[in-house]
Amino acid sequence: MAAKIDLRRFPGFLGITLICLVVLYAPLIIVAVYSFNDSTSITNWGGATLNWYVDVFTGPESPKFQQAALNSLIIAVCAAGAATCIATAAAVAMTRAGRFRGKTLSFALINLPLMVPEVVTAVASLVFFSAIGFTNGLFTILIAHTVFCIPFAYLPISARMQSISDVYEQAAMDLYATPREAFTKVLLPLMMPGILSGSLLAFIISLDDFLITNFVKGAGVETLPTAIFGAVKQGIKPNIMAISTLMLGVSIVFVTLSWLVGRVGQNKQK
Repeated sequence: MAAKIDLRRFPGFLGITLICLVVLYAPLIIVAVYSFNDSTSITNWGGATLNWYVDVFTGPESPKFQQAALNSLIIAVCAAGAATCIATAAAVAMTRAGRFRGKTLSFALINLPLMVPEVVTAVASLVFFSAIGFTNGLFTILIAHTVFCIPFAYLPISARMQSISDVYEQAAMDLYATPREAFTKVLLPLMMPGILSGSLLAFIISLDDFLITNFVKGAGVETLPTAIFGAVKQGIKPNIMAISTLMLGVSIVFVTLSWLVGRVGQNKQK
């Protein structure tokens, strides 16, 4: 049996790892720290305060950001729900339908939004909506987000499905359950950790999306990422850092929940 390779012993591994961590996370830490800055300057530290977080909810710009946050939540909930339903159906078909013509092509189409650059997806969505005469607004954002979120919901659901043996459904049907009853009463509960994990991941992907939203949102419609972008063009202020930190915290919570739900499902399966 070949010995396992310990990457940590390779020359330069520690240094490269530290550089990657700094490049990835140092900007996030700086934004979070300066969101507590008592000074209006984004470079000079004036002491710690929570005033900017209070300003997010009660300041002169709070109505704009609150409406944008509400739009983001509505779109994220609806897009995550629709994407999860489609991804669940796709996962069942891909893992339980056996071999069928076009299976490889179907798998490629499901995962296509992950491989295509997001700016290409954004431009294509804008051209498509213009060609069919849709007025850009919340509905076009919802459609675009649903399509983009499908592969993110599909991956954990499919991984969960692949770990579930079909003997459970066969045993249920041997006990005179119909295929529908075998799915709803046996397979679906076993799939639930993957479905919850996929829906949480799709929700946070939709909530944080900027590029596609900016192309298809239309005039006068804002989500929280696009509202932040519009505010930044007028100058970076500490309240923008506070909003960004809150969004970062929400993202971390939902990604962690998605991971934990997936782990719980794996442990129960074992």
